[in-house]
Amino acid sequence: MTFADILDNVGGMGRFQTMMVTFLAIPLLMLASQNLLQNFTAGIPQHHCQIRIASNATRQGNGTVGNLGADQLLRISIPMDTNRQPEQCRRFVAPQWRFLDPNASLGSQTVFDTEACEDGWTYDRSLFSNTIVSEWNLVCESRSLRQMAQSLYMAGVLIGSLLIGNLSDRFGRKSLIIWCYLQMGVAGAGTAFVPNFSIYCVLRFLCGMAMSGISLNSVSLCMEWIPSKYRAIVGTINGYSYTTGQFILAGMAYLIRDWRWLQLAVSLPYFVFFLYSWFFVESARWLAISGNQDKAVKGLKKAAWINGKKEEGNKLSVEVLKASMRSEGSSTKSSHSMADLVRTPGMRRISFGVSFFWFATSFAYYGLAMDLQNFNFNIYLTQLVFGVVDIPSKFISVLTIMYVGRRFSQALSLIMAGLCILANIFVPHDLSTLRMIFAVIGKGSLAASFNCAYIFSGELFPTIIRQSGMGLGGTMARIGSMAAPLVRMSGEFFPPLPLIIYGTAPILSGLVTCFLPETLNRPLPETIEEVERRSKPNEEDELQMKVLLSSEKSEHLKDQR
Repeated sequence: MTFADILDNVGGMGRFQTMMVTFLAIPLLMLASQNLLQNFTAGIPQHHCQIRIASNATRQGNGTVGNLGADQLLRISIPMDTNRQPEQCRRFVAPQWRFLDPNASLGSQTVFDTEACEDGWTYDRSLFSNTIVSEWNLVCESRSLRQMAQSLYMAGVLIGSLLIGNLSDRFGRKSLIIWCYLQMGVAGAGTAFVPNFSIYCVLRFLCGMAMSGISLNSVSLCMEWIPSKYRAIVGTINGYSYTTGQFILAGMAYLIRDWRWLQLAVSLPYFVFFLYSWFFVESARWLAISGNQDKAVKGLKKAAWINGKKEEGNKLSVEVLKASMRSEGSSTKSSHSMADLVRTPGMRRISFGVSFFWFATSFAYYGLAMDLQNFNFNIYLTQLVFGVVDIPSKFISVLTIMYVGRRFSQALSLIMAGLCILANIFVPHDLSTLRMIFAVIGKGSLAASFNCAYIFSGELFPTIIRQSGMGLGGTMARIGSMAAPLVRMSGEFFPPLPLIIYGTAPILSGLVTCFLPETLNRPLPETIEEVERRSKPNEEDELQMKVLLSSEKSEHLKDQR
């Protein structure tokens, strides 16, 4: 009897598993709010330099003009850019009264003295009442600080992928997810009260770390308690939770226009998640592999009792569990490291493939979706559309994941995303609706790729280092998200270059994915040795084929003689 048989005996996908999936999925509703939050808390309102002159102004040398309207003040104080919009970072040194005369003609070579915004900026607060950009003047010479804040958040996610994945393989999934809920609540709520930009960046970094820990451990706890045939459905439920979170973010951001209140609103629920997470049951798979068979049996008996299979649970014992682990060739090696991910040929192939498709998915996703203001559509509507497209995308992906295969689904979604991104190279900029359609289809394909990546990665890595493997994937995803803004800067030298890079990466990754093993309807591997054994039959088949071909060739030569 294998561990999978034990799970079936204690209820399979019963009440216990349903409760675990539900209470792990609820926090994912708010995870999108943290991950995409800076689209709104760091939104860039329309702005221009402060106007020095009062509204009751007088033309020097030309008599009094009386009260001037806001448009007239703007015209004489702020130069216009090439799009006939007020310059955001310069103002006239002296008011240009001549612009009030409709009959005045200016030569094409006329040059006016301008200066930087010495007295600060005026912000249009119709879209955002207050953001970190308007509060700390992260515009003009300081505009790069806005991107730095998002990069630091992503750096936190990166460090979290490296650190928390390894820690959860050592100390368990439950303890780490409890800590990450608390860290997200404290750091997220604390961000709403920071007095300056530096502390804001530190707390956002900590939020990024917690985000990694929550996503990684939620997936592992689900996968390790769920029978194989239900993993795709459960993985898709988690994916739809994140999708629903995008709707929640759009609605909350629309209703709460001040960044501090919005930050607080999306962070407080994590204190509730922290309280109920103490009732989670540690992964019995991880406990058994780590040598804690007594605790594993207790967890399985609790699951059996909740599932109404108390009698089956009473039959379990440490001896039965050890026998099941031996039947699967499981080891109780207590010390593993990231080096195990590349120590053997089979693990090297898996680690490289997983790294590539995680990097490409995140790289292309953040190349498309992080700065919604670039689409020149209503930012709240764009957020909704980007969330809506995930629904059909993930539904289609779960069908292909369940009935065609994980490898096919992963490769197809990546290649489709890359083709949609490349297509926009040939669409003129004035066809903004068509460009938006391609971007939305590409984003939907990447959402499907994320949906498959969590399931596929969790099934490729063995239990003993699954979190380290998932951490590796998360690390590569974060590197991709940090690289995306840097690539966008290359457009200053050759405008189509960013789209070429964003589109090529997922296509190449999709091709590499085709060389990974299929995991559809196969039990989770428990040890590295099992992964290597699974890769050997292919070699044996090739050897048998060579022997068969050589024997057929020999018989053919004999017939000719």
